[in-house]
Amino acid sequence: MSPLAQPNGTATGAAAARYSGARVSRVEDARLLTGRGTFVDDVVRPGMLHACFVRSPLARARILGIDASEALALDGVHAVFTAEDLNPDVREQWYTLTGKDVPDTPRPPLAEDEVRFVGDPVALVVAEDRYIAEDAVELVSVDYDPLPPVVDYVTARDAEALVHAGYPRNVAGETAGRPAAELDPIFDGAPVVVRETIYQQAYAPVPMETRGMVAEWSAPDGELTIWAATQSPHEVRLFCSRLLGLPEHRVRVVMRDTGGGFGQKVMPLREDMCVMLAARKLPAAVKWIEDRRENLMSAGKSRHEHGDARMAFDADGTILAAAMDFVQDVGAYPTPWPVGTAGVIGMLFPGPYRIADATFSSTCVFSNTTGRAAYRGPWQFESVAREVLLDIAARRMGMDPADLRRKNLLKFDDLPFSNPNGMGVYTDVTPLETFEHGLTMLDYDAFRREQKRAREQGRFLGVGTCSYVEPTTAGMNLLSTEGATIRIEPSGKVNVYVSGGSSGNSIETTVVQLTADALGVDIADVNTVQGDTAVTPFGGGTSGSRSGSMTAGAVAETASVLRERMTAIAAHCLEAAVGDIDLIGGRAAVRGVPSAGMSVAEIAQIAYFQPDALPPGTPPGLEASGRYRAREPMIWTNATHVCTCEVDPVTGAVTILRYIVSEDCGPMINPNVVEGQIAGGTVQGIGGALYEHLAYDEDGNPVTTTFMDYLLPTAVEVPAIEYGHLETPGPGEGGYKGVGEGGAIGAPPAVVNAVADALAPFGVEITRLPITPESIVALVRGAQRTVTG
Repeated sequence: MSPLAQPNGTATGAAAARYSGARVSRVEDARLLTGRGTFVDDVVRPGMLHACFVRSPLARARILGIDASEALALDGVHAVFTAEDLNPDVREQWYTLTGKDVPDTPRPPLAEDEVRFVGDPVALVVAEDRYIAEDAVELVSVDYDPLPPVVDYVTARDAEALVHAGYPRNVAGETAGRPAAELDPIFDGAPVVVRETIYQQAYAPVPMETRGMVAEWSAPDGELTIWAATQSPHEVRLFCSRLLGLPEHRVRVVMRDTGGGFGQKVMPLREDMCVMLAARKLPAAVKWIEDRRENLMSAGKSRHEHGDARMAFDADGTILAAAMDFVQDVGAYPTPWPVGTAGVIGMLFPGPYRIADATFSSTCVFSNTTGRAAYRGPWQFESVAREVLLDIAARRMGMDPADLRRKNLLKFDDLPFSNPNGMGVYTDVTPLETFEHGLTMLDYDAFRREQKRAREQGRFLGVGTCSYVEPTTAGMNLLSTEGATIRIEPSGKVNVYVSGGSSGNSIETTVVQLTADALGVDIADVNTVQGDTAVTPFGGGTSGSRSGSMTAGAVAETASVLRERMTAIAAHCLEAAVGDIDLIGGRAAVRGVPSAGMSVAEIAQIAYFQPDALPPGTPPGLEASGRYRAREPMIWTNATHVCTCEVDPVTGAVTILRYIVSEDCGPMINPNVVEGQIAGGTVQGIGGALYEHLAYDEDGNPVTTTFMDYLLPTAVEVPAIEYGHLETPGPGEGGYKGVGEGGAIGAPPAVVNAVADALAPFGVEITRLPITPESIVALVRGAQRTVTG
């Protein structure tokens, strides 16, 4: 165990903070739980118009013509825009997160010449209200010439048809590690080699609030104001300014409350582009709110992929080498550029294990389905493939899967350790320690005894684990800085301005806690302003598990300036040395003399209204801006998920019995928030393992576009999640690490392995998700037929 890692506690050796580390109630809950939040659909502007999209009913077809005359004749319809109206207005189209020079894939606002998936936006109808717009959509006549679609990404590279003419064999891009032949001697000479192709189905983020935007063009001053459901208001602003060719200061983006994002709302998608482009052609603000069917049909999918994974083992179970050939479905219009993330999946495949030799290849393949979009832990498949393969390997070698992992997991004393596929150097993680902690919480040996008794009674229990390392807070991309502005008002109250992007991750509460501690003031005296690009400093928003650690750095950087100024004023007024002044509880006091002090409000009065009373060289006012730069290439976090379940082999029903997460995300700013993030991601991962499937038929028609067809886990199916915390400080500000994506990474393989363990007596191996009751029954029957045959 690392010297500073303590189970269920806080890091030793760190100065006690008054609020950071405490279970402070979320400051946003009062408005959200009482229905006083402001979401995009709550925004109303004078004379506001409403937009609705005409979408393709075919997976692939040429557009021969569009007749909007009947729609335009409908009373209340203002405009019908097609590709020829909007697409030529595009100036630049690239994302700050990925950069201008990335060889991005095509992404027209509206379909040009050809539609490429069911739901492809073909035209934009604008009317006085949503009902008229919906009716008008039905009146737009589009003449389609059907073409054979490319639906199955697995065979797409051999298909005659091309999703995009400029991409031979439907390949969007490829990456690879070292030549696979270099590892052939290891695999050829290994006592044990285990190889499986593991498939994961397509599923989606499904936020509670669908996508939405209000855009209002002010012609007199040439300014565009956007209210957006987004995780990154400054990304929307930059993207829009480039898209329209507007100066950045002529675009204002306002983000209030966002009901979930999970990656889907990090970047503007094609429909957002259409609303931005159309706004300048309309006499009033225009609102677009996506309905649930549109969200499931067109907002993007994730996870649809497979990997040919293999590992070589010594006779005692030591991993000698690992390799994976990975292929992912990127749909017709992926956002963002998918090739980089696909490469990360291959690079991370060795995971938290002591593996010296590894390689990978990754291939992104187009299909005539909705485009691949970012989703919580977009590299998650590396853990699915690795952890499922390890359980299969353990059973084939006659080992307990826990013992195989114990033999190979990295421990703190092994660090630093270089990822063999070039993903960087692991530091400040505790893979073996969190693994043992999770198994102790379960009492693994006791469960194995219970499992044995249950099998004698005809009941089938199983346990599965997943251990992973997660890259967070990347310091090597275009979003490696974060800003904050803090203003102590004349009353002594504090406003802290950060970019925001909170979509359920409680960044409001986090900022208030951090600022109260940094300034030594009462948390009730701190307010945060977020999500308005007109007043907040540039920031990268919520993505990549970066918000907590980056915001902590920005607040600390900025608050240090104000602390220095306040202590200088207090020392001058109290006739004390600056080094003897303590800021705590909203007061500046002389150390050792409790009666000698002054409140922050008194200091503010002097700073603003008595400049002659300030010490020499101290500027008036109490306002400062700062910018934090992440100095490490990556901050690593890690966890182990442990799942137990019972499986009925006759009906295929899976009942999760216990679910444990042992996490090391460094010191926790707010354990309530950390556990909430773990829970949310874990539930999404359980859904991906057992329920969710964004399915298409052989003609490319989506068949799960309502909640009658697309199954989500509910409170009935989700177990109470048990949390265990180890806290190893990372290299960034406060030692904080990211935690937002881990639950979604660890849950699917843990659940798969638990189900497979329960069905081990039948000789069942699970290599294809989701694990539906139908698939379980088929696997058991197939295994029984094999035995009897």
